[in-house]
Amino acid sequence: MFYVCGALAGLLVGVLNILFFCRKRRVGTCIHLLVRDTVFVNLVSLALMKYLLRIPNVFSPELHGPYYPLKFFALTLLVGLACLFVEGVLEGFLIFERTAPRHRGRAWVVRILSIVLFLLGAATFTATIWAKSTMGDLTPDQMLINLMSPVGGTGEDVAATILEGPVFQTALLTAVFCLFALSPRKILYQGNKQLRTVLSEFARRILCLILGIAMLAGSLTFGIYKFNLTQLYDAYTNDSAYVEEHFADPTTVPMRFPEKKRNLIHIYLESLENSYLSKDLGGYMDTNLMPELTELAKEGVSFSNRPAGQFGGPLPSTGGTWSVASMVNMGFGLPMKVPMDGNSYGTPGNFFPGGTGIGDILQQQGYEQSVMFGADADFGGLAHYFTLHGNFNILDYKAAKEKGWIPEDYYVWWGFEDDKLYSFAKDELTRLSETGKPFHFVMETADTHFPDGYLAEGTPTPYDSQYANVIAYSTKQTVEFVRWIQQQPFYENTTIVLIGDHLSMDKNFFKDFDPSYQRTTFNLILNPAPTVADTPAQYYNDRTWAVFDMFPTVLTSIGVEIEGERLGLGTNLFSGEKTLFEQDGVDFVNKELNNRSNFFNEHILLSKYQKYEGKNITTY
Repeated sequence: MFYVCGALAGLLVGVLNILFFCRKRRVGTCIHLLVRDTVFVNLVSLALMKYLLRIPNVFSPELHGPYYPLKFFALTLLVGLACLFVEGVLEGFLIFERTAPRHRGRAWVVRILSIVLFLLGAATFTATIWAKSTMGDLTPDQMLINLMSPVGGTGEDVAATILEGPVFQTALLTAVFCLFALSPRKILYQGNKQLRTVLSEFARRILCLILGIAMLAGSLTFGIYKFNLTQLYDAYTNDSAYVEEHFADPTTVPMRFPEKKRNLIHIYLESLENSYLSKDLGGYMDTNLMPELTELAKEGVSFSNRPAGQFGGPLPSTGGTWSVASMVNMGFGLPMKVPMDGNSYGTPGNFFPGGTGIGDILQQQGYEQSVMFGADADFGGLAHYFTLHGNFNILDYKAAKEKGWIPEDYYVWWGFEDDKLYSFAKDELTRLSETGKPFHFVMETADTHFPDGYLAEGTPTPYDSQYANVIAYSTKQTVEFVRWIQQQPFYENTTIVLIGDHLSMDKNFFKDFDPSYQRTTFNLILNPAPTVADTPAQYYNDRTWAVFDMFPTVLTSIGVEIEGERLGLGTNLFSGEKTLFEQDGVDFVNKELNNRSNFFNEHILLSKYQKYEGKNITTY
């Protein structure tokens, strides 16, 4: 079917050539034109698909879905018509003649309107292609929340791909369209008989307006389809009481802290998946990319959705599949839902103002708290999150410059690389351990972020893939950092949580993965409190859970006893209680979380909720 569609498009171009641009229609000449045009336009189309559009396996239609032949037909026909136009001009059949519109004011209004519509359509189209090719399955809630939140601190390489991709492509497409829309010439056809107008100035204006509308409408439809934006309709219109009915309020749920409070180190490992492990360990690789981390895991506990002996993790949940959302889920036991009524996550005092998170709880318990990023903490509103909920000491890219840790003009990747991050973290942990208070230290790595990760100077490159090399080196760095912590005097009373913040968005690395393989993020808890030492082994495996379950689980890992084993929407995984995913099913829970929650909007996103005062917490 694929080759038939290509042949039909080529033959149609040949027929048009014969009808309009062939002066002597002899049998031999007609056959020659049909064969020539069919072969030429198909070769050009395939070359465009392979080298410009970079479509893999262009000669394997079975890999591209049922509409692939029709798409090839449309592209080949478009290429053929463009070639015919050029040939008509070169052979003298098409003539350009300067003209002027009767009503200049109206003409310019239509032209400008057409260009604006086309520009918006081109921007939507190119941005959709860029987002899908670089970030993969970007969810509707993630996209909308990111658009409504601060973008300061975006990585240089990501910003560069935006400039080289949608920005440049939009400018190029619009410039070409402007050449056509603003041309003062009409097109005439000179055949064997009289000279006839093919495209008048008025007809050009109407055609440009139609093209502008079609470009915008088509691009919006394309974007809605690619990102399944119909889900946002549910987020705004379909109310669900699920959050309210299953919310365990941290301000009222009784909790007991140990008399000697444990330190907590929570490390978010950028895009760290179990798929990087070898197949025998539950991964997808022939060679284990994380041997040091695998060895370290023998010393702690990991919760898996797979049987014993295989690494696994949480399943994707609504409002929890990107960095900021992951931190929110683990910090509050709640999804990061689309803000309503003009609320955003990027203004002071307006990041879950009605919510109570782990930072709030530990602050009330006298913990000294710090959070460290190699990037700008303004990205996604994280600075507001950690300031409002726990008054964390924020050590990010800006702070590193202010403290003289890095030169004022230093900038690589998202700010500074993980080599420096771990070095600075050692100094901060040493400081925290000397305050005489229990401490809570949070950090997030960045070198394994898409696209392709950051290959620091001196990184070993045993693999063909840059991303594989970055993953291998980054996880080795993590283990070396943990080994340093284990040698410090404070480690005896310290719990370490290592967890991938979300599935990697580096689409190229995963393009050949079997879609049936369940990708999950890595998780490991080292040196948990003695109170969980007797947790039955079966609680660690064959679990169906979400990132919001880490909220009560992390608190339990430092010895906090939680009445009912639930906080927020999360369930303590050290307990035998079923998670919401296990109780109601993954698809059902995610569908309910996608719907609007009036409770969430009125009590979590607004500061009307009674703030936590610690009355429900005791010590033992």
